[in-house]
Amino acid sequence: MKFQLHIIALSALMGLTIYSTPSQAQWKPAPVSLKTKWAAQVSPQNSLPDYPRPQMVRSKWQSLNGLWSFGLNHFGSMFAPGDMNGQILVPFPYESSLSGIGQPSPVTQKLWYKRTFTIPKAWKSQSVLLHFGAVNYESTVTLNGRALGSHKGGFDSFDFDITSQLRDGENELVVSVLNPIKTDVADAQVVGKQRTKPGGIFYTGATGIWQSVWLEPVPVAHIDSLKITPDVDTSQLRLTVNSSGNAPISVSALDGGKTIASVKGTANTELIIPIKNAKLWSPDSPTLYDLKVTLGTGKNADSVNSYFAMRKISLGKDDQGRTRIFLNNKFVFQVGALDQGYWPDGIWTAPTDDALKYDIQIAKTLGWNMLRKHAKVEPARWYYWTDKLGMLVWQDMPQMYGGPQGALSDAAKNQFDTEWRTILSQKHNSPSIVVWTTFNEGWGQHDTPRVVAYTKALDPSRLVNNASGWTDQNVGDIHDTHAYPGPWSNEPEATRAAVNGEFGGITMSVPDHRWQNNAGVMGYGATLKSGWLATKRYQNLLETAYKLKETRGTSAIVYTQITDVEQEINGLLTYDRAVMKPDVKIIAAANRGEFLPLPPNPNPELVPTSDDEASNWKYTTDKPADDWFGAAFNDTDWKTGAAPFGHDAGGIRTQWTTSDIWIRRTFDLPTQIPAKLNLLVKHDEDAEIYVNGVLAGTATGYTGDYVPISMSDAARATLKPGQNTLAVHVHQTTGGQGIDVGIAAAK
Repeated sequence: MKFQLHIIALSALMGLTIYSTPSQAQWKPAPVSLKTKWAAQVSPQNSLPDYPRPQMVRSKWQSLNGLWSFGLNHFGSMFAPGDMNGQILVPFPYESSLSGIGQPSPVTQKLWYKRTFTIPKAWKSQSVLLHFGAVNYESTVTLNGRALGSHKGGFDSFDFDITSQLRDGENELVVSVLNPIKTDVADAQVVGKQRTKPGGIFYTGATGIWQSVWLEPVPVAHIDSLKITPDVDTSQLRLTVNSSGNAPISVSALDGGKTIASVKGTANTELIIPIKNAKLWSPDSPTLYDLKVTLGTGKNADSVNSYFAMRKISLGKDDQGRTRIFLNNKFVFQVGALDQGYWPDGIWTAPTDDALKYDIQIAKTLGWNMLRKHAKVEPARWYYWTDKLGMLVWQDMPQMYGGPQGALSDAAKNQFDTEWRTILSQKHNSPSIVVWTTFNEGWGQHDTPRVVAYTKALDPSRLVNNASGWTDQNVGDIHDTHAYPGPWSNEPEATRAAVNGEFGGITMSVPDHRWQNNAGVMGYGATLKSGWLATKRYQNLLETAYKLKETRGTSAIVYTQITDVEQEINGLLTYDRAVMKPDVKIIAAANRGEFLPLPPNPNPELVPTSDDEASNWKYTTDKPADDWFGAAFNDTDWKTGAAPFGHDAGGIRTQWTTSDIWIRRTFDLPTQIPAKLNLLVKHDEDAEIYVNGVLAGTATGYTGDYVPISMSDAARATLKPGQNTLAVHVHQTTGGQGIDVGIAAAK
């Protein structure tokens, strides 16, 4: 790949950006509660200057990233405002800090962009293409007052041939954008996770240009796109060069700069390139070959540089006859993380290419071999880094929602199909993508058998996951289960593998590294106070995962998630990527199926829960005497059992299936007892907790994890060095049930 990287670096140097007024010095990031270290590297002179399309590289190009004028007016307006509002830094979304705007989504207004550029004289004899990486959501583009065209869709790229509308000197480019963020009407858009009122598992909108804008000169007859498909079983690469005509094609495949195969043919016809003794791509050995493609001959020829990998993804049977996901004809347990691709300073847009690369590097460091790209499609450079660094990718189609009953109009369904078809085509060449996920849970789910069938028809070289979690429709290659904290999966079927597409969600708050320090948090259990606890919890989850791999035939698991996202704080990394919460060495080992001993807990529980090691309690399911919770009560006739008690829940040691249970235990305390204490309670459902015969706390409803409850002052006053008594009553009405209690110092 050395020559490929050299070309990209050379292209970046040639990508000169010409800015119009006003002065660049007027730009500054908008105030934001949290930012990454890479934000300081962003400026109008250095706004994502890297070559945007690593799998189809030409040597000449010009970036249009940088300062543009922007304005807002009525959503139905056909013309830009006479006086623009100010400057915006492209390609960062309007709502982001790095755009310089940082305001709420303008869902009822039209956003306008305007700038000028000039074309180098050396380009005069060629056609010129204008490329947009992605614009969210409905955009119209004009050049020098004449319409180039419109585009609908927030996650796919598009371009225009602008040759006939160019003029000498300055050219004026205008882009208008509508992003209504519609989620509750039949004509809803493909929105992903963006919302007008962020909260819970939904986040800030990302309106407007959010990927690179750029120009490149091409011959009149030029390469439009490549379709690259490896065939490991036959040691061949299948390549189609798409172009407007049927010009001759010459192709060379290279390994380390040395040509290993050459073929000739014509455009729009599949070419077969033999790759002898192929080095197979995998997360452990992400071998990439270089590809040089030329259309035509002589001075009017068009040449691009690309790359490919020899990689196969398929279903197969293990030695027990269970359906598994195979990589290169072997079962590889895929251990991954949910990756939503949000940034506190750029929203959908990473501040720099190094930032984009970092998340993939840290995932590798943490021992994951797969990322599930959730509800978002990334710029081409993200997939370049997953290809180069060796990270398997499960790619979601971002969600489209319907009205109150989930109804979608035919027009909305057609738009969904159009956007998904384009995404499938534009990301086809990335060897790291191994699974297409058509729907997440039931969000906007419609016509699932049909959507899966056309996905398989468009790309038979990959697996298709019909629905990640909850709403499986018995089609596709995968049965995907969500379980929090989990993990859990169904058993494999004759023609479908079993996976856990979301689990975990370990919640840990890191002060001063939160999106909003005083805001509520979103997680899937108790908010942990230390990295040691997060490490322990993650290790326990992965021990369960590896048991599922063996006992149930699970092929893959996906932890939620790699980073915090806004108010959702269940990442192993904080949202600003500044703090790694757990112990990296122990996490990486757990992801490989190795479970290292934990160091001593720096903040041990005074009365440990049974989450790790079982504690014995006395218990009864028959209503006891009224003084059952008193310290002097005689419980010798009660049964003895290990906590947690319960039914139909993870980690249960003693079965409890009646409506009520009463449990008691004694515990010893040291001479020094903290002034403030928390009860650590995992309950389903309502619990009353007594210490030394005094009510210490109550809990209603249920939790999936241990929740801290402040111990009452009256109960705290009864505690003494030596032996004390803990007594609990739980009442349960429906569903699963469970109880366990511990005590820890409050902070």
